Amino acid sequence: MSVKRKLPYLLLLLVMPILGLFYTILNESPRKATQIPLPIDHDIPFIVAFAVPYIFWYVFIFGYLVYFCFKDTDVYVRTLITIVIGELICFIIYFFFQTTVPRPTVEGSGAFVMLVKYIYAHDRPVNCFPSIHVLTTYAIMLASFHIKKMHKLNKYFIHIMGSLIILSTIFIKQHVVLDMVASMFLVAFIYSTVFAIVRMRSAAKENISAY
Repeated sequence: MSVKRKLPYLLLLLVMPILGLFYTILNESPRKATQIPLPIDHDIPFIVAFAVPYIFWYVFIFGYLVYFCFKDTDVYVRTLITIVIGELICFIIYFFFQTTVPRPTVEGSGAFVMLVKYIYAHDRPVNCFPSIHVLTTYAIMLASFHIKKMHKLNKYFIHIMGSLIILSTIFIKQHVVLDMVASMFLVAFIYSTVFAIVRMRSAAKENISAY
């Protein structure tokens, strides 16, 4: 299908920078923040190399949403709805229950260290629970199961890179384990609900047309 016919659907992506604006407002608004680490969080090492998949998240989310739009518009719309609902829920949680993650001192030089310093400089250590990085990435990973005729290598890439992005939030100390787990449960619930509603509506339309 041509870009011209897909353009109205692609324009729905404009909701993403709007959501980003809300995130920025909440990220800069000073409020008391709580720490929610588990004992395991103290044992997780700080690995600066994971800054690469963390930064790649921006390309990953936008790139695969566009890909889904051309491959299966219905899956694309449902995935975008899941992300929007998920982020709005996150914003409500951030407003009423702000959490923070203590950051390690970043020393030395090199590309990975510079990336971590860039991340730390442009994103305050709040808006942590649940993690939007994990939420959006896991939504893409779940949606990929509904894309028909996707090359196996492409599907492998989605899940390998998606897993690295999710893990990166922990290894560069942007989030704790509870942030990650909460995001995955939230997405799974919203995603399954959205797809269930769509299936029920489709079944209802088929029953009506049968009469």
